Amino acid sequence: MSDDSQRPIVVKKINKGHGGHHGGAWKIAYADFVTAMMAFFLLMWLLGSVSKGKLSGISDYFNTPLKVALMGGDSTGNASSVIPGGGQDLQRVSGEIAHGQNSDPVADKKARQQAEKLKFEALKQSIQAAIDKNPELSQFKNQLLIDMTPEGLRIQLVDEKNRPMFDTGSAKLQPYSVQLLHDLGSLLNEVPNKISLSGHTDTLQYVGGDKGYSNWELSADRANTSRREMVVGGLQEGKVLRVVGLGPAVPLDSEHPDAPINRRISIIVLNEETTASIIKNSGKTDPGGEALLEQAASK
Repeated sequence: MSDDSQRPIVVKKINKGHGGHHGGAWKIAYADFVTAMMAFFLLMWLLGSVSKGKLSGISDYFNTPLKVALMGGDSTGNASSVIPGGGQDLQRVSGEIAHGQNSDPVADKKARQQAEKLKFEALKQSIQAAIDKNPELSQFKNQLLIDMTPEGLRIQLVDEKNRPMFDTGSAKLQPYSVQLLHDLGSLLNEVPNKISLSGHTDTLQYVGGDKGYSNWELSADRANTSRREMVVGGLQEGKVLRVVGLGPAVPLDSEHPDAPINRRISIIVLNEETTASIIKNSGKTDPGGEALLEQAASK
């Protein structure tokens, strides 16, 4: 037997497992990745399901929202199929059927009227903003009355006791009135609608009464002078459909017919229905786009 000191020494190493928590960061990252991929494919599916007309309408609105609101454009549902050459778009509803394709005339008319109303509201805001931004004209905003009528958007320039629009008994405009009409002329080009101008006076008569130069001629002259200045300010030729002199017949303040507020110029941005009615009832159309003078204005 050998000596104990010669025995081999055996070293045993035990590999113990890593105890404790490994950490779950990779699980969260993987879950976020899967969620992002799901959202991406859902977005791709939605884009593939939406018709080109809707995509184009959404794009146009966000690029130029005011232009689309004022001038109109293709309907957001103006597309026949999701896939070019495919069948009928299943997303189309009856209200989105294009004009001329078995559409409902009553529904089409209401849609056009609603779109026209939105245009007029946008135009009203543009006019008010332009007046507020101009220090010289903002002081006269109380003399500018804007409201909606059955004929369209009405803009009235009224007199105040110490701030008339015209010289007394004359069709000569005050300098601030000229500037106001110039600004209105350019702003009214934002909509394609025709416009109508009418002049109004109070009940104070000339010495000769209605036998000579009277409030009727004066109101017509003032309306035509206003038309001329608006054209100078940039109003497109041919937009004026009617110039009317109404004298004292339609007072704004009927309880005080001689009040300064009755001396005014009324500008109406005509809606589609009123424009068609005026042209039909005038007995003739004006292919040259010149104004129809219902009350002859003196030159």
